[in-house]
Amino acid sequence: MAPPSKAATALAALRADLSGEVFAPGDEGYDAARTVFNAMIDRRPAVVAQCADEADVVRAVRFARDLDLHVAVRGGGHSVAGMGLGDNALVVDLRRMHEVTVDPASEAVRLGGGATMSHLDRATQPHALATTGGRVSTTGVAGFVLGGGTGWLDRWCGLAVDNLLGVELVTADGSRVHANDDENPELFWALHGGGGNFGVATALTLKVHELPRFSAAVLLYLPEFGPEVVRTYRDVIGSAPHEAGGVVMYLTGPPQEFVPPPLVGRLVCVALLTYAGAEEAMRKLAQPLLALPHEGEVVAELPYADFQTMFDDPPGMRNYWSAEYPASLPDELVDVFCALAETVPVPTGTRHVLFPQGGAIAEGPAQYPVPYRDAPWAVHPFGVWEDPADDERAVAWVRSVRAGVRPWSTGAVYLNFIGDEGSERVEAGLGAENGRRLGELKRRYDPDNVFRFNHNIRPL
Repeated sequence: MAPPSKAATALAALRADLSGEVFAPGDEGYDAARTVFNAMIDRRPAVVAQCADEADVVRAVRFARDLDLHVAVRGGGHSVAGMGLGDNALVVDLRRMHEVTVDPASEAVRLGGGATMSHLDRATQPHALATTGGRVSTTGVAGFVLGGGTGWLDRWCGLAVDNLLGVELVTADGSRVHANDDENPELFWALHGGGGNFGVATALTLKVHELPRFSAAVLLYLPEFGPEVVRTYRDVIGSAPHEAGGVVMYLTGPPQEFVPPPLVGRLVCVALLTYAGAEEAMRKLAQPLLALPHEGEVVAELPYADFQTMFDDPPGMRNYWSAEYPASLPDELVDVFCALAETVPVPTGTRHVLFPQGGAIAEGPAQYPVPYRDAPWAVHPFGVWEDPADDERAVAWVRSVRAGVRPWSTGAVYLNFIGDEGSERVEAGLGAENGRRLGELKRRYDPDNVFRFNHNIRPL
């Protein structure tokens, strides 16, 4: 950090020059500006620059370089590891930059680096268009996409990075760079999974797809039927068209209308079948699941943007997640997965999750640094709770799930699903063969590792 006098002068200049707002320790609003989704994260940045446009981002990055500050980038603030914050760092806060422009004629959407899934989905819905987004509406689009991007539509239209058409970036020296297949193609390749390692994504352009109808079936089962439910779900997805997706999971029964009162606050098994199409086709596909004894159901056609809000978590909860990607889902693994549900912390917001992959995910471009693409399933222990007294048991449960299913794992992982689990897991999320290529690009675009509050790629 620069001497106090220089720092004070530079901060005063940043406050005067920025169109957005600037917060430093002691300022009213500083604590609110440094609060993120995961309540376990409590970091104190030196400065939070809430940027209003790309010029603000350039000013903020150059300010950080002048004062020898590292830079954290906050989009949606949804990272489980709190990667949008850094102690004694400059935070480039993009939340004001959430504009979305849809171009139906070219089947593309351009969005600001601070846009959330809700901004994206609400803008594309009137045009009956959509693209792969996260599984909740509050996730930031930029971090989600640049990290790979898996969501409800990925079996149908591919991972989010498979739909990435271009990125506008402010690099570590404050330069503005555009990357696509034709312009800076090597950087564009790195942005397909390399996350925020190479700069601040001020805008992204994504391909969108026609989605005039969307439907879903949510079925609730007693946990003792879990193994049969999971096997049936596996078989349904195994023969389903790409339009089908969803999840099977265990969770605490929520106080919602379709949950019978005796199941509220108790462990339940849930099968969710999504379908990029009409309810009739989805209902036919769901028949084997509907035929199993179940305690509650909702089968409906609804706007995709509305469905995207269905599993939104309230802010201020404590979060710890991880993931493993099995190479197959044999009965033995089904039994292990279901047995691990017996220790889910109840009642909390924790979910014991099994996502299907395959479809357009597996068929997508093989060259990008997203090595989990080939795994047909993802096990995602998703710890969410409120009371700090539950920290130890919730974290221990997540780790126990990883350990339990690891014998079947490919070793690859989707980095957006995990926190800080060390450099070996970062390599597992990018692919060992991609490591040197990414490290060389990091040296070119960020030789001082200014952007290090992420699943970090070190300059080579």
